[in-house]
Amino acid sequence: MNSLTALQNKATDIRIRLIEMISKANTGHTGGALSSVDILVSLFYHTMKIDAAEPNLKERDRFLLSKGHSVEPYLCILSDLGFFPDQELDTFSSYKSRLIGHPTRKVPGIEMNTGALGHALSVGVGMAIAAKKLGESHRVFTLMGDGEQAEGSIWEAAMAGSHYKLGNLVGIVDRNYLQISGNTEDVMSLDSLEDKWSSFGWNTLNVDGNSIEYICKTLDSINYAGDKPTAIIARTTKGKGVSFMENNPKWHHGVAKGEEFKTAINDLKAAYI
Repeated sequence: MNSLTALQNKATDIRIRLIEMISKANTGHTGGALSSVDILVSLFYHTMKIDAAEPNLKERDRFLLSKGHSVEPYLCILSDLGFFPDQELDTFSSYKSRLIGHPTRKVPGIEMNTGALGHALSVGVGMAIAAKKLGESHRVFTLMGDGEQAEGSIWEAAMAGSHYKLGNLVGIVDRNYLQISGNTEDVMSLDSLEDKWSSFGWNTLNVDGNSIEYICKTLDSINYAGDKPTAIIARTTKGKGVSFMENNPKWHHGVAKGEEFKTAINDLKAAYI
């Protein structure tokens, strides 16, 4: 899918579907799910080599959702790509469903169980090292939350990624400035994230994380055969696309029902091009 318009409309499709899914399930991490959609659409529909017909293809690119609580758009995208039927999304978080509130390898297309924050980048380092040792060309992408940057294991993995010269490793930070307990700079100040990642030896890029055009250009610009891993600080809006959710910490969790649901869907539909 190469058209920018098609990618932007796909992001709207995914946002609408995840709002429907969360409303039906009566649970979900709505704000962070909405903020990360444009990043995920850019990865899965533009950059990554994956194939639902061959989910275990040796040459596939690997994706790890480190901020595992924002699983909803990940599941919507995997379903849309054909890894499992769309109607299964309506079982999200219900009894005996394999679609739970965090990624699980019971779901086709998911590489790693995540949920305990701070773990996936370390696993991504291991995957990237393995690819280099085996002479394989696939790449490893890890999406992290910004509140997650307070985890010490993130920085252990950052050191290792640089030490082992993992140009095939990309860490993306969903930089929306909000976590469950408030603004990240009040909870545990992070800025300048660019300086921190650069000081750990990473090629560090700053991008509008809600602009598919610029995310795709940024991903295209990376030298995946080089000797430096890449950190992308993707500046996003929590609750992106829904007027009453944007930049509102209440919607870290939250379920839109009734008039709120109608408003959310109408807000999102207005984004179609």
